[in-house]
Amino acid sequence: MPQQSYNVVVVGIGAVGKEMIRLLRARKFPIKSLTILARSEREEVIDGEAYPVKPASPEAFEGMDFAFFAGTEGAKGASMTLGWEAVKRGCVVVDNGDDFRMDERVPLVVPEVNSEALRQHQGLVANPNCSTIIALMALAPIHRAAGVRRLVACTYQAVSGSGSAAVAELEAQTRAWVQGEDAPPQAYPHPIAFNVLPQIGSVKDDSGATTEEQKMRRETHKILGDARMKISCTCVRVPVFNGHSEALHMELDKLLSVEEAREILSAAEGVELVDDVENATYPMPIHASGRDKTLVGRVRPDNAFDGPGLALFVAGDNLWKGAALNTIQIAEKMVEMGLDRVP
Repeated sequence: MPQQSYNVVVVGIGAVGKEMIRLLRARKFPIKSLTILARSEREEVIDGEAYPVKPASPEAFEGMDFAFFAGTEGAKGASMTLGWEAVKRGCVVVDNGDDFRMDERVPLVVPEVNSEALRQHQGLVANPNCSTIIALMALAPIHRAAGVRRLVACTYQAVSGSGSAAVAELEAQTRAWVQGEDAPPQAYPHPIAFNVLPQIGSVKDDSGATTEEQKMRRETHKILGDARMKISCTCVRVPVFNGHSEALHMELDKLLSVEEAREILSAAEGVELVDDVENATYPMPIHASGRDKTLVGRVRPDNAFDGPGLALFVAGDNLWKGAALNTIQIAEKMVEMGLDRVP
């Protein structure tokens, strides 16, 4: 029997949108036709191949099967305007943006963690925040085995998470520093080269937590289907081009030895255990960039909690697993589960 193929739309052609197109090709997603939509009509060249870009409109989704909204963190627009319009026209939407993540109608999915949530989809599925996805790749299997009652997370997030302008700014500031010149910040409120910025997002309530930090708490609770876990998070932008890293400190419901944790993580789908500190082998963004898997290491006991504790360090490609790859994996899982239609 010939494989089903799909009319696919990618909405947005920034850093994440380009990676979506690369990954759709590399993973051989069953594409009948590929359409790229953005604000204006033009041509984009990706890896030497020219792609026509058409203006986005509700009518552009007629006859389409899957729409991947590239989205940008904090940017309202395309999915808010066009997401449900696409669904009305029979197109399944997977949205990388944050507009619908906490919407009760919309499953929030990491396929390796909660693919069963896809059975409740009403035509639109949300992709979690990049830092949430990368943390959950390691946290979820530990939670299933021993129960995580408390999480303290510190993230070290690459500039590619802010888009291509931030990547260019880090490069320009680095070159300027080497040459003894000045390159004033534009993408960020302060220089990012040779600096760290302990703010990602804005503070919108009296909690003192930024929107990025609140996303990790709220999204983790929704994905795991359990709001009892207490979560404290500090999100930091670091002068790394690509690849987010995170230090995770967990208080567990029951004791889990380091050896047991390593066995669990070694067997976890989408995870690669990289844990030999004596030989300077551990997760680093330079090794995670361009990789499908999330790297996990520095697994050790954490004695700072009243109960049993575990600490580890993770690194993952924020443009791939943290955005474009997870989005496509959601669609692949929907095809696999026979959920590739609007109910």
